[in-house]
Amino acid sequence: MDNKKIRLASPNTVNESNNTSINSNQSSVPPITTSNSNELIFPFLNNPLPIPPHTHPIGLFPPNMAIFPHLNPFSFSPIPFSSPFGLQWPPPPPPFIPPSTTSIPPMARILPPPPPLPAFNRMTTTTTTTIIENNPNNVIRPQTPCSNSSTTNVIKNQNCIHNNNRHHHIVSKSYSHRDDEKRNNNRSSSFDRYKNDDTRTRSNRFNNGGGDDDDDEKYMNKNKIQEIMDQIYSKKILYKRSTPLEPYYKQKPLIVDKDEIVQTIEGTQQLIDLRDKFKNEILSRAERFRSLKPAFSFPKRKIKLKAHKHHHDKCGYSCASDESDFDDSSDFSDDSDDENENSSMKELERKKSHPYRLHEELWYNEPGEMNDGLLCRCSLKAQRSGIRHGIYLGEGHLPPCDPNTNNRHRLYHYVVSINPKINFLANAPTKIKHDDHIYYFEGYSLFSHFPIPNSFPSCKIIRYNIGYEITFVEDDFPQNFCVGDLDLMFDYIFLELLELVDLNVKAKDDDNGCNRFHFMPRFVRLLENDGKELLSMSLVLEYLYRKSQPLIDDSKLDHYSRMTIHEWNTFATKHKGYLITCPSMKPCSIRVDQVDREKDDIVDDDNNRNADQSRDDDDDKFPVIVHFGIRPPQLSYAGNPKYQKAWRDYVKYRHLLANKEKVTYDDKEILLQKEEKLQEMRSKSDLKRDVTVVVSSKGFYCTGLQCDIVQHSLIIPVLISHLRFHYSLQHLEKIIGYTFNDRSLLQLSLTHPSYRENFGTNPDHARNTLTNCGLRYLEYGDRKVHFMNTRKRGINMLINIMSRFGCNEETVSNINHNERLEFLGDAVVEFLTSIHLYFLFPDLEEGGLATYRAALVQNQHLAVLARKLQLEKFMLYAHGSDLCHDLELRHAMANCFEAFMGALFLDGGIDVADRVFSSTLFDGDDEQSGLLHKIWVNYPRHPIQIQYPNGDRHLIDKVNRLQELAKFEQMTGIEFQHIRLLARAFTHRSVGYNNLTLGSNQRMEFLGDTVLQLIASEYLYKYFPDHHEGHLSLLRSSLVNNKTQSVVCDDLGIIDMTQYNSIKSELKTKDRADLLEAFIGALYVDKGIDYCRTFCEVCFFPRLEQFIMNQDWNDPKSKLQQCCLTLRSADCGEPDIPTYKVIDSKGPTNTRIYEVAVYFRDDRLATGKGHSIQEAEMNAATNALRLSKELFPHLMLQKRVIQRNIIKTTTIKDSRDGETSS
Repeated sequence: MDNKKIRLASPNTVNESNNTSINSNQSSVPPITTSNSNELIFPFLNNPLPIPPHTHPIGLFPPNMAIFPHLNPFSFSPIPFSSPFGLQWPPPPPPFIPPSTTSIPPMARILPPPPPLPAFNRMTTTTTTTIIENNPNNVIRPQTPCSNSSTTNVIKNQNCIHNNNRHHHIVSKSYSHRDDEKRNNNRSSSFDRYKNDDTRTRSNRFNNGGGDDDDDEKYMNKNKIQEIMDQIYSKKILYKRSTPLEPYYKQKPLIVDKDEIVQTIEGTQQLIDLRDKFKNEILSRAERFRSLKPAFSFPKRKIKLKAHKHHHDKCGYSCASDESDFDDSSDFSDDSDDENENSSMKELERKKSHPYRLHEELWYNEPGEMNDGLLCRCSLKAQRSGIRHGIYLGEGHLPPCDPNTNNRHRLYHYVVSINPKINFLANAPTKIKHDDHIYYFEGYSLFSHFPIPNSFPSCKIIRYNIGYEITFVEDDFPQNFCVGDLDLMFDYIFLELLELVDLNVKAKDDDNGCNRFHFMPRFVRLLENDGKELLSMSLVLEYLYRKSQPLIDDSKLDHYSRMTIHEWNTFATKHKGYLITCPSMKPCSIRVDQVDREKDDIVDDDNNRNADQSRDDDDDKFPVIVHFGIRPPQLSYAGNPKYQKAWRDYVKYRHLLANKEKVTYDDKEILLQKEEKLQEMRSKSDLKRDVTVVVSSKGFYCTGLQCDIVQHSLIIPVLISHLRFHYSLQHLEKIIGYTFNDRSLLQLSLTHPSYRENFGTNPDHARNTLTNCGLRYLEYGDRKVHFMNTRKRGINMLINIMSRFGCNEETVSNINHNERLEFLGDAVVEFLTSIHLYFLFPDLEEGGLATYRAALVQNQHLAVLARKLQLEKFMLYAHGSDLCHDLELRHAMANCFEAFMGALFLDGGIDVADRVFSSTLFDGDDEQSGLLHKIWVNYPRHPIQIQYPNGDRHLIDKVNRLQELAKFEQMTGIEFQHIRLLARAFTHRSVGYNNLTLGSNQRMEFLGDTVLQLIASEYLYKYFPDHHEGHLSLLRSSLVNNKTQSVVCDDLGIIDMTQYNSIKSELKTKDRADLLEAFIGALYVDKGIDYCRTFCEVCFFPRLEQFIMNQDWNDPKSKLQQCCLTLRSADCGEPDIPTYKVIDSKGPTNTRIYEVAVYFRDDRLATGKGHSIQEAEMNAATNALRLSKELFPHLMLQKRVIQRNIIKTTTIKDSRDGETSS
């Protein structure tokens, strides 16, 4: 098309009959043509524009300067006119020149930014359109130099046929050095990387370090943009507004909804036309291109059914391990490795064979598929339930929103924010220019059909080895948008560009319903006086429509080849970092890292060339797109089974050498060889993670979007899953009849150790999109964040964790699964069943109570209770783990029920947990269950309490035995209301039945044991946040074992208060422990659990620090075996462990003394004696650790770890004491 010059004709040359008035609604102003058809005359210049009679209010013009030197022609070509994207003016902003003081028409009003030039956005016309080049923003600027970057705002109908023979995969030799770049954790910022981006010396290649004057300006602009983005995110906003309504929106009449008057916004016909154009020409573009190609689909898989094999050590834990730890369980069978590797490689090769693949190193997304096979391998029965299948209990049909209004009466608005901003605050954000102002992308707005309660916790994720927190803050409802705009934008960004094809925002089987959430990209600018203006969605759609044009215009190939170096660099810089899309290809969208027009060193990739080896000459003229990507883990050394096995061998051997008494030269050589083998495997080209992708630019379209859109968009699926899960939990709360105050506890109780958040959708889809379209340079944190709170295997890890002291206050744990809650819930369930059985069966002895309790708390029964609450429909666990089998699922459900009871106990107390447990045990669906529930809940009081409901202390003066116990009360400070309960607790079973105590203390031992277990479990859960379930169990065992209880019993002098039928010379440790348990049981029956908790805080918990320092949690036999395991040799399959042999026994049966010897590698270490074989073995192990400590260097390591934690704890206490004193 010829470039037409535009001039503003003098009044004498204008045909006044063609003048069209400008109304208040900004109606179109058609141009007037003169006899010269190549000249375009604007009617608002029919009369000379007068100079204002006084100085302009904002001081933009000199007093004697004419506003429009219209007699001089413009120096740029005509502007295109194409409804609705022709030249129009927007609704006027607050006038800078009052209408009463000027005769300038609205179209010529002055805008504030200097130089004082009138700016317009759109003008519709019915005449023939003329393209104005070199004017990307469609702004008329008289006598103003225009940008050299040429874009057009008219999307031409391109009959681009994307057949396979015209898309060739090419690689450039000059880019191969990019494969050697390492992506380590200490990456510099994007700004620093851009400065040193390329070292290419060819002068006509694009590079950032060209030394042109434009570079300094670009860097300055980046710093300025960074400052603006910091202000957008951090500045306190006092007021907000949206861009004007007209011409795309209008206000609807007021709606009365739920006694509220709501003002809604409705889209005009112009907005409907815009959406139709956008949908037909952009969203449907890929489908049109696909229809021009031969249809292709992969052959149906042959699914081979086989028995499920699962490695429990892999389930739920990172394969990354502590370098000093190892375990035999990490070694998998070679047959399993080969089988998995073959299956995975077949799937990868299958994906590579797709004929419409953009490049062999670019991985694409398919519905229900991962890179190496099917996403879901569950049975048809299992696919009908579970959150992992996108089924959230409680979700029903949601009537569709009105697409042409903002549905103000139905939706609730929240602003999505993520902290910290690392990797989300881009140096080159997506920005839209409108009305001479720049609007920057700051994130997304969320519109929910239901209000989000304040009790919903924030969403926490780990990305790039950094912990992020996604929050949603309720905000004022924005104006200028319609729901149809949001849905159109969601389909374009998430489905068309990012290809998150497995992301579903609707309820299961509710295809005709509305999305559960709507999202709006927020483009904002800051205003004066701490304000913020939000760009309306119509302008965002218009911007995307305008930008959606071919990256390389076929008709301008010769022009690109004749560009100077500076012109080419300017063109390439303009597109670097943006997303481009090639519709119908797989994948369709990539990030532009470089644009190259040189062909002398570009060769065809023979492996990807089609059968037809011919190439059109036109293809050679197209520049190439360079993209630096990352291979999926399955194709790199990180996912290679051989590399993983070599890595495990290396770590294992290094650990053995670290514990070896003397390391030889040969040992060091073997370790070096293993390390060199790993380095060699990492350096292989086919196993490198970094790849360079070079593709022809033919068929690519611009999007106008930067990578910051991708970064923010990929947190949306996680937020959707998080909110849908918590909305679903409201249904669970209705089932149990209780609303949690802390919803994070409820979520934690339902989170299986195998669960990972996995991007909220197909994880491979998100990773592929992030690699293809996300930021190129990312800042990574410490990779230990993935397993520092989940790893619990290994001797060193055990010693490290068990040497940590408790916190001074209740602390929330960073362990994000339900094993710790399961530890607590197990004690809660045992306690609840014990107290009910104890009071319901007053004549049943301890053995019978224990039998009944075992039947109620066994996993098989707890799984039945969990199914009653439908916990399996709320559980979060890994998709594909062995929980899909009924046996494993029932076990996980039982654990989940225990964790659920633990969460109820922490959130609502023991009464709430008791009520929910009782209602679940007897659901009351029929008359018999209702009767049983009534009996179970309304259990009677203790028989002693029934005799004297108000207490029996009046009997003290009459009974000598009670007078003795009263002295014990004075000594301990605990006064019983029913002192006969204390008398029963101190009555041995040899005494027999009497009217004072109504029995012995055996039943109270049963009750006191479970009370002590619950209180100890609660304390350890709250004050030891770094300990896992197994570590907590070890601490609890050391805290409430017979030895500790017997010591407390002696400290309180309980033995002197105990009544026996015959005097015993000395009580055994077990007998003294039973007395203390009986005392705690009596204290609970009389005073409740709070008194028992206080008693334990005084008598038990202070001893924990000494237990940790002395490693009392680790018995001598276990400690000796741990030390022996560290001495295993590298060439030995089975490790050597200590063995025990009875070498002598003396005395009669009831007082026999055993002597045991302990051996290691056929050498006797020590001997020990005891009244039982187990006691003798313990003593032998103790002596072996004392006498042969030089054989076990690991003992010194344990002492150093404990000493380090003691110093750390002492330092913290001293600093706190100093703060308190100051």
